[in-house]
Amino acid sequence: MPQVDRVVPEAMIDTFATLLIFQIIGEAVAHVLSLPIPGPVIGMVLLFMFLVFKENAAEKLAPTSQGLLRHMSILFVPAGVGVMLHGQRIAAEWLPITVALVVSTVAAIIVTALVVRWLHK
Repeated sequence: MPQVDRVVPEAMIDTFATLLIFQIIGEAVAHVLSLPIPGPVIGMVLLFMFLVFKENAAEKLAPTSQGLLRHMSILFVPAGVGVMLHGQRIAAEWLPITVALVVSTVAAIIVTALVVRWLHK
């Protein structure tokens, strides 16, 4: 029988609180500074910096985060509903959406290749 990782409820609450606090801070920063960047993205960058500079933070957040990642497909349900709800608009604006997707994908591939090349040196 495979070993199942058990997460202590207090650790789960602490992890959820940490993730939500960083998302709220990101939302606040985006709103107060009127930035064109979504708040959760800012929160993710702040969380990354926290994990890099705070000793053992990643180890404390890892068990609950791994559990969330196992069930990540549930998080795509709202996006699917949104696509269904706004199907007419997506159909009407398919060209700019397609161009944005292609350009951003190509840019991401190029940036990733450059970063990998730079890290290999």
